[in-house]
Formats: sequence, structure tokens, C-alpha cells
Amino acid sequence: MTDRTILSVAGSDRREFLQGLVSNDMARADAGIAYAAILTPQGKLIADFFLIGREDDYLIDVATPVAATLFQRLSMYKLRADVTITEAPVQVFRGTGEPPPDGALADPRHPAMGWRLYGEEGGDDGSEWAALRVAHIVPETGIELGPETYLLEAGFERLAGVDFRKGCYVGQEVTARMKHKTELRKGLARVRVEGAADPETPITVDGKTIGTLHTRAGDDAIAYLRFDRADGEMLAGAARVTLLEKAV
Repeated sequence: MTDRTILSVAGSDRREFLQGLVSNDMARADAGIAYAAILTPQGKLIADFFLIGREDDYLIDVATPVAATLFQRLSMYKLRADVTITEAPVQVFRGTGEPPPDGALADPRHPAMGWRLYGEEGGDDGSEWAALRVAHIVPETGIELGPETYLLEAGFERLAGVDFRKGCYVGQEVTARMKHKTELRKGLARVRVEGAADPETPITVDGKTIGTLHTRAGDDAIAYLRFDRADGEMLAGAARVTLLEKAV
């Protein structure tokens, strides 16, 4: 996968360092692989990534467009900790084929997302990733996930990307406050689209924008919606849109 960058976090303080920054519990990465994010103090997304525990370091598997930003943010927090952050000469191969290859790790977000294998060669097995993501409302960096994203609106709890018992991390207070609301008013959802509508088309009700269409696969798509306005028929251009399932 040429669109992924692998960072290595090494040093005697590496676990404590990451535990105080990321949205998930490092115990999950110690056991193999975890999905997590790093946030601003205001609880907004900087980057989402996979954490892979190894004997002498943790690997961070992150989308290349946000890798430099993540590296800079980790370096900023490092201070005097015994932590070294470098780009690792590792590639990732992903697939859904069974049985998975030796050493492959199950994608922690959803069983349908298959496995990831870290080594000297990268790529994927040609699975229909967009259709899988839409079917299970799995967001992707640069499409559904951006700098205004809040984890819970993007379904990170359902995707096992956030832990509410691990203690403090940057952005934790805002995330916890959203968790204890009675109901989220906005977030990602799977919708049915009848008609022609391109990704990033605004979704409207009575001429007012209530969301945005994102990844589309066939007649279904991932959309960001105001749930309090999404009960009835919506429009994306001339296409009719119907809510099927919320991600939250």
C-alpha cells in the first residue's frame, strides 16, 4: 500500500508516552494491533492509525498524507522522554482472503475488513474496499475523516478505536463529554441513494443543507448527517437519499 507510512516508536518510555496521547488503550496494541487516533486538546482529529506492538517498538500505520503532521505532533510531545520516532522500512499488505497469511493481524475495526500484514512487501489482494467500507460505515482519512472530525461522530466507539476506561489522553475530556450526552445530533451514516450523485454533494431537506455525501458504492453511500433532520426523504442534487443505519 503506497498510501501508507509506517512509523516506529522506540525507547524505554514508548508505552507510557503513547498511552498518554492516543485514544485507545495500549494494552490492545501489546496484544497485536489496535485502531486509535490522536486528537487536538479540543477533541478534533489529527490522525487515525493502527498501532502494532513489537518486542522493541510500536509501529504506527498511518495514511501518508497525514504522516508528517502526526510525526510533528508526536515529536512536540516527546520532550525529555526516552522515545525515538523514525520512519520504519516496513510495508503493509492487506486483504480479505482466507486463510490469512502467516503473521497477518485481523483488522480491529470490523471482521469484514480482513487482515493486515507487515513486512518487506506491500499492496492489497484486490478486495472491493470501498464497498466494504460503505457496508460497515468504516471511514477513511481524507474522505470521511478530516481535521473537524470528532471521534464519536465518526463511529470510533463501534470501530474499537476509543477506550473510555484507560484514563487521560489529549482530547479525552471532550470525547468523554460527548459520550455522556443523551444522543449525538450529527455523525456518519449509511444511506441509500436513488439517482446520480457524486461524492461531496451536499444533502438537503427543504432546500437546507443537513449533510454531505461521501464514499458511494452502488446505491449505498457513507454520509455525514444531522440526525435530527434525517428522518424523511433527503436530496443530494436530484438524487433521493434515505437513512439506512447510523454509525453511532
